[in-house]
Amino acid sequence: MEEKKLDLNSIIGFVLIFGILIWIFYQNQPSEKEIAAEKAKKELVAKQEAQAKAEKAKTASLPAVDVTPGDTLQLAQLQKTLGGFAYSATLPSAKETFTTIENEKLKLKIANKGGYIVEATLKEFEKFKKGSGQLVELIKNNNSNLNLQLLTTDNRTLNSKDLYFEPTLEKIGADQVLSMRLKAGANEFLEYKYILRPNDYLVGFDIRSQGLNRVLNSAKPVDLQWDLKTYRNEKSVSYENRFAQLDFKYEESKYNNVSSHGQGKEETPAKVSFVAFKQHFFATILSTEKPFETSKLQSDDLVKDEKIDTVFTKQFRANLPLAFTNGEIDYKMNLYMGPVDYKTLKAYDKNFDKIIPLGWGIFGWINKFIFIPLFGFLSSTIGLSLGIAIIIFTIIIKLAMSPITYKSFLSQAKMKVLRPDIAELGEKFKKDPMKKQQETMKLYNKAGVNPMAGCIPALIQLPFMYASFQFFPAAFELRQKSFLWADDLSSFDSVVKLPFNIPLYGDHISLFPILAAIAIFFYMKMTSGDQQMAAPQQEGMPDMAKMMKIMIYVSPLMMLIFFNSYGAGLSLYNFISNLITIGIMFVIKNYIVDSEKIHAQIQENKLKEPKKPSKFQQRLQEVMEQQEAAKAQNKKK
Repeated sequence: MEEKKLDLNSIIGFVLIFGILIWIFYQNQPSEKEIAAEKAKKELVAKQEAQAKAEKAKTASLPAVDVTPGDTLQLAQLQKTLGGFAYSATLPSAKETFTTIENEKLKLKIANKGGYIVEATLKEFEKFKKGSGQLVELIKNNNSNLNLQLLTTDNRTLNSKDLYFEPTLEKIGADQVLSMRLKAGANEFLEYKYILRPNDYLVGFDIRSQGLNRVLNSAKPVDLQWDLKTYRNEKSVSYENRFAQLDFKYEESKYNNVSSHGQGKEETPAKVSFVAFKQHFFATILSTEKPFETSKLQSDDLVKDEKIDTVFTKQFRANLPLAFTNGEIDYKMNLYMGPVDYKTLKAYDKNFDKIIPLGWGIFGWINKFIFIPLFGFLSSTIGLSLGIAIIIFTIIIKLAMSPITYKSFLSQAKMKVLRPDIAELGEKFKKDPMKKQQETMKLYNKAGVNPMAGCIPALIQLPFMYASFQFFPAAFELRQKSFLWADDLSSFDSVVKLPFNIPLYGDHISLFPILAAIAIFFYMKMTSGDQQMAAPQQEGMPDMAKMMKIMIYVSPLMMLIFFNSYGAGLSLYNFISNLITIGIMFVIKNYIVDSEKIHAQIQENKLKEPKKPSKFQQRLQEVMEQQEAAKAQNKKK
């Protein structure tokens, strides 16, 4: 029987649908006027924030002053502005100075004013590309603030970020311990304590008060206000921004995130154990032993136009109330500032690894228990080039899946043998679709063929395919690792820079997606002939043969468009995966599956007593008989 040909109307329909989708995507791109308006709006907001800060500084902040110890007149003047914390402004530390602590991985700079980290540098990683000479800086140039909003007993509202802390640095064993104290008296203070251990990304961070019962109003919790405007660290700002989000753990064992896109997205979880300001490959995480009872978490997208917005990706904000215990504050916390690497985060045993989007359910299990251990073994234990490791990793996965591929192809081969019989039934009962379905099911049962057998193996492979889409973008090992023409497997492998931007595609041409698209095209071309007419077309259902012909061209096109800006590691995996599948299918088709033998076996099965149909087949047969009876009844009426 000749293959069904696409009619002109079907072709025009699919072209129109695809064209409409492209037009919708194009129309959703912001116009130049919208971009300019958004930029003006941001400038206005920034100006208003600056004015608000200036007003606060007039009432709640004190510039560095030279005060003579014991000068009660000066102290009385300061108390008019700072109340109980006027004492802090009389100390020698009341000036713009900094204390630096560092180990093999981290370098932190803490300011006297505010007592918080004003610079955090990762000493082992470079931004943008390998050899750039620019280290990754999570905090710098006032992109982050950590502030306690202090309500005093004399009805003042003071901000700790505007007040001066007294630093004391000491070494306890191998640890560096920096105490920053905002003093209301010689033994009355609010303290930030930083504990930096050797060769560690995790910094101990305790907040406690001592003797402040008379100074602070303990009727309400103290608001810990923490914000971070994340710097761009990777080659593509839009790709990095896609994976930047605010994650959190709450109610002991629940995990969630604030939507990674849009403006002013906010969540208010209770009993929060950690808050993670996650970039693509780096994160700043604040964790606490005593959960925050309430919280307000917000994420704003700063990338509206990747040509203009090239410095920052997200603006994260967290408001975390600190409760009083017996009139004092006492929170033992940690600050993690380091790579979003699964093994590194897992080693801390604080569930930090949950911020890595490995997928839910079975997809996450495949990544955790198969992909991560296997790829980790290939990349570190054997010491292979990361590109070679991806190729070997792909070969192992595909060979492990080859029995499923074999069963799928064997089912297709059996269905192919039955094509003439199915076509004959179609012609015989072309005026009675229900009868055609019933007779087709009888034919399957008599020949011992299960029409679903080809679908189930394919469905088993889907979780592995989806898991790979989660695994490769999250694989920190790929960052700034080169292979062939790709200088960074975690980013796109641009081989041609275009002088213009193509909607959805971008302003460059990546080679690995092209190779993957070609491989997918030949794979689908190779298998579509066997899949078409594998089952009869159902009444009222789409023509699968036509849809498969369309998918032969649509799937490679989608791969070409959407993977152009994805990481080269994922495109390399898909290229090798489809290449291996083509090879496996070729071997199975030409050297393993014998069509004549299958045909003889089916003919032999037809002569035997038909097998008892499965419960599913029986139920399907009953449904079709009921429909047939109802149809006959309607005709009589």
